[in-house]
Amino acid sequence: MTNYYEKDFETMPRAILERLQLERLQILVGYVYENCNFYRKKMDETGVKPADIKHLNDLRKLPFTTKQDLRDNYPYGMFSAPMSDIVRIHASSGTTGKLTVAGYTQNDIDIWSTVMARSLAACGCSQSSIVNVAYGYGLFTGGLGAHYGSERLGALTIPASSGNTKRQLQMFKDFKVTTLCCTPSYALYLADEMEKEGYKTSDLNLKQGLFGAEPWSEEMRRQIQDKLGIKAYNIYGLSEVIGPGVSIECEHQCGSHIWEDHFLPEIIHPETLEPLGYGKQGELVFTTISKTGMPLLRYRTRDLCSLVDDPCKCGRTHVCMTRIIGRSDDMLIIGGVNVFPSQIESALFTVKDIEPHYQIIVDRVNNLDKIEIQVEIKDELFSDEVKNLQNLKSQLEKNVSSAISISVKIHFVSRGTIERSLGKAVRVIDKRRI
Repeated sequence: MTNYYEKDFETMPRAILERLQLERLQILVGYVYENCNFYRKKMDETGVKPADIKHLNDLRKLPFTTKQDLRDNYPYGMFSAPMSDIVRIHASSGTTGKLTVAGYTQNDIDIWSTVMARSLAACGCSQSSIVNVAYGYGLFTGGLGAHYGSERLGALTIPASSGNTKRQLQMFKDFKVTTLCCTPSYALYLADEMEKEGYKTSDLNLKQGLFGAEPWSEEMRRQIQDKLGIKAYNIYGLSEVIGPGVSIECEHQCGSHIWEDHFLPEIIHPETLEPLGYGKQGELVFTTISKTGMPLLRYRTRDLCSLVDDPCKCGRTHVCMTRIIGRSDDMLIIGGVNVFPSQIESALFTVKDIEPHYQIIVDRVNNLDKIEIQVEIKDELFSDEVKNLQNLKSQLEKNVSSAISISVKIHFVSRGTIERSLGKAVRVIDKRRI
C-alpha cells in the first residue's frame, strides 16, 4: 500500500499542478523583483519584467542564477526577505573560503519540513516509525532537514548525528530503530561495524534508509540493502534550494519524484543553456516557487541527469529525475561535503616551501571517503631534519583541513614526480567506485 503525507498535492492532476506552478511562479518573480536588488538588476539587464511571465514556458525568459552569484553577494545579498524575517542560516563551503549562505524564513522551514515528511512517507515511514538521523547537524542541511521532516511526520526522531558508531548500533537494537538517514558511505561503514560487533540483521528492526548528500551507485544500493537488511532510497537536495527533500524515490525506485509544487525543474544544455525535453540528459536547474527567504530563479545545480514524465505506479504525478551521473564543474562531494580543488590549492599555497604542483587523490577506504594530497617540495627540504618535514606536513594538513572542513593526509614527493600536462593539469584522481 502506497504511503502519502499530502496525497492531494502528491497526486494532483498535471493540469491543476501546472496552474499552481504558474501562479506561484508569477508571484515569485514579482516578489524577487521588488525585494532583491540582485534580481531586479539581472531582470532589467535582460529586459524582462514580472508582467512578461504569462505561461510556464516564459520561465526561459528569466536569468539564470549560479553559485558564483551567491558567493559574490555573500553573505545576505541574495535574500529577498528582510533580516527580521530570517530565522535560520545554513551554509555550504565555497572556493574562496567564504561560505555559500542560505537564509530561511519560518515559511521556508515549514516547506522544508513538509517536503521531508512527504519524502519519508514515500519510503514507507509513518507515525509509528523510529527514525535515526545520522547526517551531520549544524550548518550542513542534512541533519536538521531529516530531523524536522521526521518530527513533522510524527515519527519518533533520534538526533544521533554522525560518529559514535558503536553507540549508534546499540541504539539501533535498544531503541528498535526502523529508519536510517545518513550518507550511503556511512551506511556501509555502519554495516561493516555491525559485522565486527557481531550484530545480525535479525537483531535489528531496520526497514528502510534514506541516503544522499554524495553520489552512489546501484551496486552500493545492493550492498547496503544486503548488509543492513533494508530497502535503500535515494534522496536528493542542496542547501541553496532548500536542503534534502527536493526529490525522493518512491517504493518503485524508478527515479526520484521532484516536489514540483515547490521546486520547478528544468534540464538545460550545460554549454548552450538551451532547455532540453524529457528524457534528454543535461544540467538540472531549479526555480524555488514557494520560498520567501532566499528564493532562486533558474539556479544551475551543475548536476547532470534527465527528467522523466512517465506515469508512476505509486500514483504521484510529480516528474522524476534520474540518478545524478556527474557534474558540469569541478566540485567534488566528499562524505557529503562540497569541496573544490581551488580551495585546496589556496590552502596549500599559504606555505612558501612547496612547489606549484600537486595532485588530489580521492579514495574510499572501509566505505568512507578519504583524501590524500601529493605535494612536490623543494629538493633541499628532503635533506632537512625529519622533524622539520613533519612540522611542514602537519601545518599543510591543518591549513587544508581548516579550509575544506575535512581531514586530509599530505604526502610529500620530489620535484618532477607529478606528471605534467600540456593542457589542463589533472589535479584530481577519484578512485572511488560509485
